[in-house]
Amino acid sequence: MSYLAKNYNRKKISFKRGRGSYLFSTDGKKYLDMLSGIAVNSLGHAHPKLVKTIKDQSKKLWHVSNAFQIPEGEQLAKKLCQKTFADYVIFQNSGAEATEAAIKVARRYFYSIGKPNKTRILCIKNSFHGRTLATIFASGSKKMTEGFGHVGGFDHFTFGNHNSLKKKITKNTAAIMVETILGEGGIKVIPNWCLKELRKLCDKKKILLILDEVQCGIGRSGDFFAFENSKIKPDIVPIAKGIGSGFPIGAVLMNKKVAASMTPGTHGSTFGGNPLAMAVGNAVMDIVSSKKFLKNVKKSSKYFFSNLNNLKEKYPNIIKEIRGRGLLIGIQLHTDQTEFIKKLMINKLLTIRAAENVVRILPPLNVKKKEIDMALKIIAKVCSELK
Repeated sequence: MSYLAKNYNRKKISFKRGRGSYLFSTDGKKYLDMLSGIAVNSLGHAHPKLVKTIKDQSKKLWHVSNAFQIPEGEQLAKKLCQKTFADYVIFQNSGAEATEAAIKVARRYFYSIGKPNKTRILCIKNSFHGRTLATIFASGSKKMTEGFGHVGGFDHFTFGNHNSLKKKITKNTAAIMVETILGEGGIKVIPNWCLKELRKLCDKKKILLILDEVQCGIGRSGDFFAFENSKIKPDIVPIAKGIGSGFPIGAVLMNKKVAASMTPGTHGSTFGGNPLAMAVGNAVMDIVSSKKFLKNVKKSSKYFFSNLNNLKEKYPNIIKEIRGRGLLIGIQLHTDQTEFIKKLMINKLLTIRAAENVVRILPPLNVKKKEIDMALKIIAKVCSELK
């Protein structure tokens, strides 16, 4: 009997160790991990540099209060700001916390400039922004919010419906918050032209643009941030997942304008920005943010997408569409994906579902070509069995 609450429908499999793109189960089987802890293990499992970083830092200092300066956090914040649009960073422990902080920053900004009624955040219906009370209501999913009362302050528009979006902006709207690439919602990419229009709209209405890059950021798209491809600058960006490559780190990145409102006492975190997490983040950042690394992500992505589209042509009755960008890939099926994912796992390939019958493929960003070939072979095999 398990003493864990039943809030997860866990597959009856567990792992004892991992190496690179592979996981080894407790019953001795080897699996190709194209899930990466849901886009978390950006450098795969047991990356030598990260293992050494954790080992070295653990001998020195794990945790001190944010009542004191933390040099490792200062270093990581500097790297993130120098690499991106941001001027300031607040560290958290997870994506949900980072998104929650982003909501607070947006509301606090308008409060600080004498507009306390501007508190509402406009989001895409059935998106995903986390599992806290505020973020589930930001996501606008009836399934996620059922049974949890009501948290106000959020309005929603349908993905791609620009008329609905414009109509939903009111005098009380503080910000528009969207995932640059919707993850749980079905690996749906917001086009560059649309991101540019969002930026123009926010400027026109004098509201803020929050781009949630918790899943699609930190090199996952082939650029450090997915929005970089559109040449725009958001006001606030929450991140997590890939920045720790498996170690819990979240952060909210902000421009100078909105960061000015976050004065002492407006937000805090006991564990956020601890020395151990920051040491890991610095190590990940040194690898993932390099032009050579990101260029290789794009190369791997191009190869993966090309071959997946070939499979779509070969099995048009099974595969409806190949979605995504970089190594955030979605295989949309014509029917429910449960059996497909189950058969992939039987063939030792780990994936996960998303909305709209999508199978998510989220390999480590340093995945090898031969591992991509192996994944393609297994996907082709399952398609042939189900045709």
